[in-house]
Amino acid sequence: MMRRLSTREPEFLATLDALLHFDNSTDAAIENTVAEILANVRTLGDAAVIDYTSRFDKLDVKSMAELELPPAELQVALDGLPAAQRQALEAAAARVKSYHERQRLESWSFTEADGTRLGQKVTPLDRVGLYVPGGKAAYPSSVLMNALPAKVAGVKELIMVVPTPRGEKNALVLAAACLAGVDRVFTIGGAQAVAALAYGTQTIPQVDKIVGPGNAYVASAKRRVFGTVGIDMVAGPSEVLVIADASANPDWVAIDLFAQAEHDELAQSILLSPDADFIDRVAASINKLLPTQPRREVIAASLMGRGALIQVADLDEACMIANRIAPEHLELSVADPTPLVEKIRHAGAIFIGYFASESLGDYCAGPNHVLPTSRSARFSSPLGVYDFQKRTSLIEVSAAGAQTLGPIAATLAHGEGLTAHANAAEFRLK
Repeated sequence: MMRRLSTREPEFLATLDALLHFDNSTDAAIENTVAEILANVRTLGDAAVIDYTSRFDKLDVKSMAELELPPAELQVALDGLPAAQRQALEAAAARVKSYHERQRLESWSFTEADGTRLGQKVTPLDRVGLYVPGGKAAYPSSVLMNALPAKVAGVKELIMVVPTPRGEKNALVLAAACLAGVDRVFTIGGAQAVAALAYGTQTIPQVDKIVGPGNAYVASAKRRVFGTVGIDMVAGPSEVLVIADASANPDWVAIDLFAQAEHDELAQSILLSPDADFIDRVAASINKLLPTQPRREVIAASLMGRGALIQVADLDEACMIANRIAPEHLELSVADPTPLVEKIRHAGAIFIGYFASESLGDYCAGPNHVLPTSRSARFSSPLGVYDFQKRTSLIEVSAAGAQTLGPIAATLAHGEGLTAHANAAEFRLK
């Protein structure tokens, strides 16, 4: 089912790069539709949002008031959960919050000998918009992972938008919003929801940043409004890379590959192992376990289309290949994973040891599951508290400090031909 590759093949790197390539651009029809929706919402505000929600989500609404959920409804959703679901959601929320509390940046400054003070002031964003997929594709874990870091950072107002096609609401999503302290919830989605958050309407205030996953229309809208507001990222399909040696459990490795593949047909699951016999055992496990999976057709399409079982020379080469792939999720299912951790430079999250399944990171381990995809782990990081804080430089110059800094600045400014810049420093010299 899955392609078998070896790093010994002459064209291996070219084959790997082709396998990794993913074009996340959208087609012209989507781009044109999104551009029109953004323009209409920016111009017409609430009226456009109501019109698009009625058309796309098949909701008969006349005012924005009908599209905002009262806080009491979120509490009702939380209180109505089965005990096991509520306990799991609360446990996950507590772990995610505890982890992210350690990420909070602090302001700092230092004073030089002449009295000049330099530093950095850290402040939270004022208002953040959280996009949550709705209907059947609803993910309460995404609510926790996006909302809790914002709240830990000190964001003053968190506005969630979630489509409810034909009025279909997901109780777990609303319960997660209640637990995470979301301030306002609007039952809108698509590009129109992104536009409302980015530009503001008569009812929905403009936010400073938009986070959260969505479909191709949402991704296109986020790209287009970037600059007017901040965004978290435009994510590609989910990915897992497993490095395993002969000591690993082939059934565990196979099911971990499935766990990514079941997201959608474009998800990517790759195994690197130096042991050909172990790869054979994983292939056998895949064939054995696949029929037991409710989403086996999606898994099969993903594994056949973008998956691979790759034999490497040794674990050192596996780490080299892993850094080239820069995966969203990296599992180290080997007898001694610690030395490998030090060799990994590019990965969204590293899962260390046999028992650290990627699914634990998705839901409840604590670190954020919003991770860089499509090789962007080479230059970006998981979503965190720092994404909801900004840094402002502090420069307080003493009279004595001006005598030291002034000549330096003036000399450089004259060199750049900026006389007024030079004069501004020179006027303060004694």
